[in-house]
Amino acid sequence: MEEGNGLGGGTEAAAGEEDEPEVKKRRLLCVEFASVASCDAAVAQCYLAENDWEMERALNSYFEPPVDESALESRPETTLEPETYVDLTNEETTDSTSSKVNSSENAEQEDGSMFSFITWNIDGLDLNNLQERARGVCSYLTLYLKKRASNYEIITGHEEGYFTAIMLKKSRVKLKNQEIIPFPSTKMMRNLLCVNVSVSGNELCLMTSHLESTRGHAKERMNQLKIVLKKIQEAPESATVIFAGDTNLRDQEVTKCGGLPNNILDVWEFLGNPKHCQYTWDTQMNSNLGIAATCKFRFDRIFFRAAAEEGHIIPRSLDLLGLEKLDCGRFPSDHWGLLCNLDVIL
Repeated sequence: MEEGNGLGGGTEAAAGEEDEPEVKKRRLLCVEFASVASCDAAVAQCYLAENDWEMERALNSYFEPPVDESALESRPETTLEPETYVDLTNEETTDSTSSKVNSSENAEQEDGSMFSFITWNIDGLDLNNLQERARGVCSYLTLYLKKRASNYEIITGHEEGYFTAIMLKKSRVKLKNQEIIPFPSTKMMRNLLCVNVSVSGNELCLMTSHLESTRGHAKERMNQLKIVLKKIQEAPESATVIFAGDTNLRDQEVTKCGGLPNNILDVWEFLGNPKHCQYTWDTQMNSNLGIAATCKFRFDRIFFRAAAEEGHIIPRSLDLLGLEKLDCGRFPSDHWGLLCNLDVIL
């Protein structure tokens, strides 16, 4: 999860381009789910996305009664007032919406055969409707975080001002160590945040960054990409490496850098270039910045390097988050979030 703003210039798709059929299909599924479950569209999208967009599975997950948590530490319910904040480090936090939250986990999560993560530039620099948009972001995140009835460890890439952060589910992910790699010539307080963890016995090196923004800083952004790729290559061969963040990259910039090394995958490309999540910064669909021109970019990217013994962790699917407008008429961020599901081979 990142705080920052990645502005872009240029156009990768023509104005007035029709939505892809898959996007329309998923919107209709969200409407149908929301109607059946009497919930809002954000909740519908979350349940559908984590159930491979299978309506029956998603509804079963939503209506499944909570497991008996009497053995767990008591967590008093609290009501969120309009001006309060959501503290995701506190186990007493509840969902920021009035919608039902399912605290049970499905079988594949309980046996450790799958895990998920979200990367999202949440645009904390935009002060317009900041309180409502912040609650909107939290309404998405808490569906994934608090419905699992567990707390998270938050590691930040900076102490104050502009920063990125990595959030780890304590009951699932064991933190080993962390490191911040500076970008020596950044003009925008950017760096690379790395944490080494273990998940279901698998070593993981997780990385995030917000590379230099805007078209005019392409040279610095490409230098930062080279640092990221070098750090991925230097990770122990026994570890799976996942980098996720707002790269602000244009495809031609990756090409100018020589492309990705053979052992590093772009997850979107690995999964067959799915059209429904191609653009994470899309001024045709997202009106938050009030840009009249149509600009579509795949700024938010996920890079993956498998461990030397292949097959332990495999990317399975990608989905976008934050596609529904809030009551204020704006989206939670000018970027869509990316939800990635991965299979863990035990």
